[in-house]
Amino acid sequence: MTIKTKYLGLAEYNQVYQSMVEFTDGRDELTGDEIWLVEHPAVFTQGRHGKAEHIINPQEVPVVQSDRGGQVTYHGPGQAVIYFLFDLKRLNIGIKNFVCLVERSCIRLLKQYDIESHTIAKAPGIYVDHAKIASLGLRVKKGLTYHGIAINTRMDLTPFSYINPCGYQHLKMTQIHAHNPMIDVYKVLTEYAQIICENLDRPIFS
Repeated sequence: MTIKTKYLGLAEYNQVYQSMVEFTDGRDELTGDEIWLVEHPAVFTQGRHGKAEHIINPQEVPVVQSDRGGQVTYHGPGQAVIYFLFDLKRLNIGIKNFVCLVERSCIRLLKQYDIESHTIAKAPGIYVDHAKIASLGLRVKKGLTYHGIAINTRMDLTPFSYINPCGYQHLKMTQIHAHNPMIDVYKVLTEYAQIICENLDRPIFS
């Protein structure tokens, strides 16, 4: 079964979040899997078990409660956000293996841009020299996923200093632009989608 990609452009976080919930709640065994590609206006999102003390000083940036895993993170223009609306049972992949696949796909993408990246045990996401370049947060309900991965591409990283990103004090953040200034957000979104579909051995269409 093919995986459909939808490019949403710049879209408000809450709007996309509610659409993901509605899509997931309304799907059945015949509903195809989708990947949503998006940028968000500036927003902090707090995970299901996120602790308020990790939001140090939000300034003028709104804070939105989410049902994904993980702690607080920042989304803003210039960040490539990829959401996975997948049926893991149909794909015959467990959640731990899926997380590894998401991370592996990001590492492969960055390598195409001549950026060497890595994971850190018990700290989900992707890092370049221990500075975080991509954050991961998922929700799985009855084998159905939504939320996804956010890859810092060409953005203002300052708002990350207003929080403890992903619950870690003094976590250094980085982005693709710092290592390869020729890469834009649309390229990251579309090429990541292609890679993860190849890794799942599923054709892709848009």
